[in-house]
Amino acid sequence: MVVHSKAVPTVISVLLWLLISCSLSYGLQGDIDCLKSIKDSLEDPFGYLNPTWNFNNNTAGFICSFTGIECWHPDENKVLNVQLSDMGLKGKFPRGIQNCSSLTGLDLSNNELFGPIPVDISIILPFATSLKLSSNNFSGDIPVNLSNVTFMNVLNLDHNRLTGRIPPELSLLSRLKTFTVADNLLTGPIPNFPYSISADSFANNPGLCGKPLDPCQSAKKSAHPGMFAVAVAGGVTVATMGVVIIVIIILAIRRSGYRSALVQPYNVRKEEEGR
Repeated sequence: MVVHSKAVPTVISVLLWLLISCSLSYGLQGDIDCLKSIKDSLEDPFGYLNPTWNFNNNTAGFICSFTGIECWHPDENKVLNVQLSDMGLKGKFPRGIQNCSSLTGLDLSNNELFGPIPVDISIILPFATSLKLSSNNFSGDIPVNLSNVTFMNVLNLDHNRLTGRIPPELSLLSRLKTFTVADNLLTGPIPNFPYSISADSFANNPGLCGKPLDPCQSAKKSAHPGMFAVAVAGGVTVATMGVVIIVIIILAIRRSGYRSALVQPYNVRKEEEGR
């Protein structure tokens, strides 16, 4: 019995170590699979990825030497940031990036990516603090789901072909410091962000309105009914006065004609008596 009681803690320790090892191994393998998916899903016409993105290597931290990849630790295959800007990459948003489970930054700007931004972006990038998709050909709506990426500090979506409205829910991103959607096809009112954003961040979207841009037409129209009512009231008043004046003139003419009719026979009799 004594030997058995001493063996229990040892067995528990071994099981716990195996559990942690399996979990860590799975996490690291997930990051490797993440980068494999990115490479497989995107065209690389200029070959920027080929020289270093070699997966025939099993050394610790080997993916940390890949072009555009920053790891949490150089000897650990755990991706912190993916920075693949200005590479001429082609394709749709690489959904496999969700396997980089500890990713905080993604920069795919200045490429030739197209299609919609995934509607479940907060599931793909739950811990992102920076998302840069500028200067591509992304289209469709800005996902409302972006408002659930609560750690977001930088969100650059400018120079794409995004349509629809800016989701008001984005104003709930309390950590957001940089936000730009300039040069898209967006419409509607700009949400009331609790921090100052320059007009340049919304420029060249013909349908956008509201601060810091020009007021929305709906806001202008809201003042029109009152102005219209005043104008109508003024018009009615003037018309009424006009009618009254016309009636007075007509009555005056009639009275004048009646007096003339009375005076004329009297004058005729006077002339006859004089004769």
